[in-house]
Amino acid sequence: MAASDYKFEGWMGLDKNSVGNMVWQEFEPKPWEESDVDIKVTHCGICGSDLHTLRSGWGPTMYPCCVGHEIVGVAVRVGSQAEGDIKVGDRVGVGAQSDSCRGRNGDCEECASGLEQYCRHSMVGTYNGVYQNGGKSYGGYSLYHRSPSRFVVKIPDAIPSAQAAPMLCGGITVYSPLRHYGCAPGKRVGIIGVGGLGHFGIMFAKALGADKVVAISRKNNKREDALKLGADAYIATDDDADWAKNNARSLDLIVSTVSSSKMPMVDYATLLDLDGCFVQVGAPEDGALEIPAFALIGKRAKLGGSLIGGPNEIREMLALAAEKKVQPWIEERSMKDANKAVVEMDAGKARYRYVLSNEL
Repeated sequence: MAASDYKFEGWMGLDKNSVGNMVWQEFEPKPWEESDVDIKVTHCGICGSDLHTLRSGWGPTMYPCCVGHEIVGVAVRVGSQAEGDIKVGDRVGVGAQSDSCRGRNGDCEECASGLEQYCRHSMVGTYNGVYQNGGKSYGGYSLYHRSPSRFVVKIPDAIPSAQAAPMLCGGITVYSPLRHYGCAPGKRVGIIGVGGLGHFGIMFAKALGADKVVAISRKNNKREDALKLGADAYIATDDDADWAKNNARSLDLIVSTVSSSKMPMVDYATLLDLDGCFVQVGAPEDGALEIPAFALIGKRAKLGGSLIGGPNEIREMLALAAEKKVQPWIEERSMKDANKAVVEMDAGKARYRYVLSNEL
């Protein structure tokens, strides 16, 4: 298919009031390079990052902006220098990153190690970023998407497109720290927040073989869901005044998916056992987190963070998801209803991930 056979059109945020007010417009993708792939978008997950970006919550957004970085579709144009053995007609996906310094003017240490998400020179987001060739990045609330092939991954046959899409950011954002910080048989793992990220955290902790997975939320209303997802236990912090004391030193690893600076960090750190680790992946708009110094010092505990995952780690995650039959809880919505869907996502109605579809 020639590029002249299709147009790049999508839902564009025009200002900081864009949540629920996106406008359908044509846009100019990055200038074509022979290392690129054009994708006809069939599905795109709605991520919390989309909302933060639409309203300039993490800093000024480069409007107009087309969000969406959980993209799955069909390759319709593949450059002559494309990587990854991608062919026209392949089912492929792109996550939250679509460029870095790798392969441009020599690799930085991170890119050379397969940690492109930590590129010290140019971590380019799949939307609201600027590619190495100067083009602006536009996301997957659209009909077509163009990406450097290095960040395009094939989707395993065993995973339906609608289920694969939210794995490409929501899934990898929790899978990566679980793997890096040692989630495995013998480990006790806590997941704070039972939402789009947290529900993936529960499933991937179980898939990686954790002995015990504990879901942690404020209210009891997600207990049943968490147990169905595979959690072995549930802590409702608002409904048990003694939750921290009753569960002290019970976990080896905690992954927090909550994007709020109001978290009870000291109490969370109390849950860690000796040499335990608390990893933050949610990025608050409303301020900084406190450091629970004494709770860390007393148990030689660690406080860390984690950012998505590189393309090779995404492939590893998808292979595990296919093998272990990890199935996210999703609700498909038509791409034409994107404005309504993001408003409902912002209101916390998703259970637990909305996926926009151009096929509905």
